[in-house]
Amino acid sequence: MRSERATPLGLKVAAGAGLAFLHLPILLIFVYAFTTEDKSYQWPPPGFTAQWLAVTWNRPDVWQALALSVKVAAISTAIALVLGTLCAAAVSQSRFFGRETISLLVILPIALPGIITGIALRSAFSIAEIPFSFWTIVLGHATFCVVVVYNNAVARFRRTSASLIEASFDLGADGFQTFRYVILPNLGTALLAGGMLAFALSFDEVIVTTFTAGQQQTLPIWMLEELVRPRQRPVTNVVAMVVVIVTLIPILAAFYITRDGDQIAGGGK
Repeated sequence: MRSERATPLGLKVAAGAGLAFLHLPILLIFVYAFTTEDKSYQWPPPGFTAQWLAVTWNRPDVWQALALSVKVAAISTAIALVLGTLCAAAVSQSRFFGRETISLLVILPIALPGIITGIALRSAFSIAEIPFSFWTIVLGHATFCVVVVYNNAVARFRRTSASLIEASFDLGADGFQTFRYVILPNLGTALLAGGMLAFALSFDEVIVTTFTAGQQQTLPIWMLEELVRPRQRPVTNVVAMVVVIVTLIPILAAFYITRDGDQIAGGGK
């Protein structure tokens, strides 16, 4: 058996420096969530306290923004699971003219800058005379959540052996039975991971929400308003810490669920 080559020290140092550059600013949020200073970002912090956790817990505006973010993310993810899976099935299981063009159009919303998507949605809602509300936020978030589910589903479809579906029909199963007993078990982890990632993206979305929310405030929009007109800065950092944790959990779960995604039933046939 060929021995693995040791990673060069310089490469390890470079990787560590890159990770520190990306994540140390995030760790500062956790530090300032427990500072005793409520007016400025003083370094080093003059002291530490857990009082801001209780203050944040008793802020009704925080709970309202959190509830709205969770509702929007949940419904946007549900819409994305249905539309993304159907699009992935059509693109990966069928051959028709313009298939690659449709695939490009599906992933375009997440490839474009968020401000372009936000302006386009706001213009469309205004032309259609649709009032800005909870549902305009959901529709805005669904545009990029569909892409996440689609990418996961289409990749899994392409790695699933077509002979399994053919064998199911040959044995007398109808379309629903084939979907339930053959396709869904192979697709399940990809959809779960895609749904988790879509929920995380929707939960912390700012730009598209700014153009589609009207007077409503999701949790990221609430944080942005608090930074512009601060009252208690540590409260904003506590909320930011919660957003980081809530976003990180589904991303990690999605990673562990799909890390063995190449081991699919029928994949070696």
